[in-house]
Amino acid sequence: MKRVGVIGGGQLAWMMGDAAKKLGVELIVQTPNPTDPAVSIANDTVFAAVDDANATEKLAQRCDVITFENEFVDLEKLFLLSRQGVCFRPNLLALKPVLDKYHQRDFFQERGLPTPQFLALEIEKKPYQIKDIEDNIGFPLVMKSRRHGYDGQGTFIINNIDEFKSKLNFFPTQSNNFLLEEFIPFTKELAIIAARNINGDIVTYPVVETQQKQQVCRRVFAPAELDFSVLTKVNQIATTLLESLDYVGVLAIELFLTQNNQVLINEMAPRTHNSGHLSLDACETSQFEQHLRAICGFPLGNTKLTYPCATMVNLLGYEQSKNQYLEKRQQIEQLAKTHLYWYGKNKSRLGRKMAHATTLLDINDRSKAMAIANQIEAIWYPS
Repeated sequence: MKRVGVIGGGQLAWMMGDAAKKLGVELIVQTPNPTDPAVSIANDTVFAAVDDANATEKLAQRCDVITFENEFVDLEKLFLLSRQGVCFRPNLLALKPVLDKYHQRDFFQERGLPTPQFLALEIEKKPYQIKDIEDNIGFPLVMKSRRHGYDGQGTFIINNIDEFKSKLNFFPTQSNNFLLEEFIPFTKELAIIAARNINGDIVTYPVVETQQKQQVCRRVFAPAELDFSVLTKVNQIATTLLESLDYVGVLAIELFLTQNNQVLINEMAPRTHNSGHLSLDACETSQFEQHLRAICGFPLGNTKLTYPCATMVNLLGYEQSKNQYLEKRQQIEQLAKTHLYWYGKNKSRLGRKMAHATTLLDINDRSKAMAIANQIEAIWYPS
């Protein structure tokens, strides 16, 4: 039996539980809190922060391979463990250009992959020049935390010079941690989940369209309505990234589609991802099972959609509360072919991911999928 260590105990690790049982895999989770979602499904737990390399060393003694639920790790300390023979998948060299968004952009650019124009904001090393920003990026622009930004945190749309200066004043000691990026007036936001195993075999999931609100994913629709040429570009990008990184596991890639059908990479995540949650119900092999298959050396599974269409809605916290929202959850679960996943978090707060709901459709009808998404949100969010 394979024993997999997972750094992180949130809902992404929790959703590996059923796949682990199916594959005969034991999960040992490193997470700080006994109330974290994955504790309930883990065969064993190391209670420690995810960036605690000493705890990861203890984790390594209990498992065959270690993988990641999030990117908030101390990579340099993990390299020391890797040199001692600890097996990480994806490997740490693959993670190195991924954890920092500026390094991601450099990696894309060096390999000729399309991405928005960007530059690092390094106030201490080099005073910023407004002219440099205007010449290379212009306004509006996107200001992003280079590390630890997720679910819309650390991402700001800056419309003009005054807003930019105001934001710098708000983060006087953190400016070096930001990336400036060209604002893309996209027609669609896309995502693809791709996987590569230890033999170099690659599979990709159907490209999906994502819809964001305040830089947080609210809805996902599969399959995305795209020209064949766009689908080809997205799949080529995914394959190039997996092979360039010598990556093992599931990799998520977010992209922009422009008015002239140009595809630009927004960012990538070295793990299972929100844009792939609908695979739990809509695909022959979920992204969570696929990740375990890839890192354990098992054959990769079929990524085909089992229904013509599917939509996933994130259910986000909208108040400070300990409410379990049973009535709302029951109403959503009563919708036809709708599957709700409650993450078991004991506190709700603004923007926190509490659950998601996936609805399967017998026909590929985007207007119907949109209506269902609206219906789910009407039940969940206060009027």
